[in-house]
Formats: sequence, structure tokens, C-alpha cells
Amino acid sequence: MAKKSRKTRQKELIKEEMEKFSSFFTAEELFKKVKNKDKKLGIATVYRFLKELREKNLLHSYSCDRKIAYSKENNSHCHFICQKCKQVTHFDIKTIDFLKNKFKGSSICHFQVDVHGLCNKCANKK
Repeated sequence: MAKKSRKTRQKELIKEEMEKFSSFFTAEELFKKVKNKDKKLGIATVYRFLKELREKNLLHSYSCDRKIAYSKENNSHCHFICQKCKQVTHFDIKTIDFLKNKFKGSSICHFQVDVHGLCNKCANKK
């Protein structure tokens, strides 16, 4: 049987601060905001709460700059990574309709794409 989650003051505080993010955020960014309001709250509590929300499909996670980024929405998360200068540029892809034929009958929630190449600056250097 699944472990039932308790509703605590700390979880409510974490949730309140999380709702203030309009885009992607990390556990560390969330922890900094929450820590300002409750000095006793530890980062492990934040990580456990985020894990709980992910397991319930209430939060989405992505890999970004060797960290986990979270989003309340099922947005895409896409990067262009320059192979020479290592600059990472975020960009949006609104649709991945070309995958619908590949995964007929499936429902794609969110996705992450990493594109590697040379940025304009590096490509134009001789």
C-alpha cells in the first residue's frame, strides 16, 4: 500500500513559494526562498516534497546544466549547446507532431531536446 503523505506547515510553505515561480526552477532556488521564511527547514525536505509531486505527476522535471529543473507546467525544455564555446541557449519547440506517428495511441506529456552544434559566433570564426 502507498505511503500516505502528511500535510504539514513546511509543505504548505514550500508549495506557496513554488507557486510564485512562473517558469523553470531548481530545488536550490526554491530552498533559498523557503529558507527566508523558515530557518529550520532543510533542503532534504524540499527534495522529498518535489519527489512526491513528481511521483503524483503534479510536477515535471528536466535536466539542465547538470541540475534538475522543475516546472509546474508540462512545457518543453530545449537547449542548443555550442560544441566549441559550450554556451547553452534555451529555445522553445511548440510541437513534436512528427512523433505522433511513432507513438500512436500514446500521450506525450512533455519533452526535452538537446541540440549540439556551433553557435553563430563560433561558426563564423576563421
